[in-house]
Amino acid sequence: MKYRQLGSSSLNVSEISLGSWLTYGVGVERERATQCVRHALSLGINFIDTANIYGKGAAETLLGEALAGVRRDSYLLATKLFAPMTDTDRGLSRAQVFKQLDASLKRLRTDYVDLYQCHRYDQETPLQETMSALSDVVRQGKVRYIGFSEWSAQHINDSLAIANVERFVSSQPQYSMLWRRPEEKVIPLCKANGISQIVWSPLAQGVLSGKYAPGAALPLNSRAASPQMNGFISNWLRPEILGAVEQLKPLAREANATMSQFALAWVLREPNVASAIVGASKPEQVDDNVKASGLSVDPALFARADQILSDVVQHARRAA
Repeated sequence: MKYRQLGSSSLNVSEISLGSWLTYGVGVERERATQCVRHALSLGINFIDTANIYGKGAAETLLGEALAGVRRDSYLLATKLFAPMTDTDRGLSRAQVFKQLDASLKRLRTDYVDLYQCHRYDQETPLQETMSALSDVVRQGKVRYIGFSEWSAQHINDSLAIANVERFVSSQPQYSMLWRRPEEKVIPLCKANGISQIVWSPLAQGVLSGKYAPGAALPLNSRAASPQMNGFISNWLRPEILGAVEQLKPLAREANATMSQFALAWVLREPNVASAIVGASKPEQVDDNVKASGLSVDPALFARADQILSDVVQHARRAA
């Protein structure tokens, strides 16, 4: 496993990290989820990402149980806040930052998180209030560094203009061979300001693994076939996308890589990406994904892949 510095922080994160969206505490049985977490750590993954909203606290609770007894300084833990936890608890107000962080720490069974992230931008709370609250929890020792997910370039710039507050070190956008909206504005802006990308859905919900063949039935035990985990995958199952992805298989073979490794290596070709978050419902999936770290792929193969996907890729059609 190779590691990259996370923005201007002192954290060195594994190029492949483990996420818990739609899986742990929700779609994956508890014992198997714990096996995935422990196996990921054994393979050198040191960065684990979650959020309070994942399973309304269930993912954090599962991770707290799975990590019990593991040396706290041997892994980096990130969580998020913003989405509604109750009818009245949502957003990035000062009160919510303190309340949701304390609840997350309790579920995670830890005194601090290494990275605390704003899951989305809060239009209803003054940015100054949010940044001040985040700075306070850092200074209290409950959080080491702060980040955000899916903020626009304007919102990032606005945060940079606020004086005497902690600075963001990470951005968590969706980014993959099929979804490239951060490339236009977010990545260049972050690169210039000591902010790294930790990308989610680098395999486009598993579609870039090549497991979904055009016109074929959904594989049993796949994310797309699971009622608990398939709520966001339909956009990627369109025939034209699956057909284009099918054409990538010879390129992956030429690179001596699996489809997943090829797609993850494509994401990691971008120096501003510190880590690619993968989900795993069984330990062997982690084995496959970690081999993308440090994988050397001829840039010409990536160029051919870009050409194949040119008609289906999602670019910056709105501010990203």
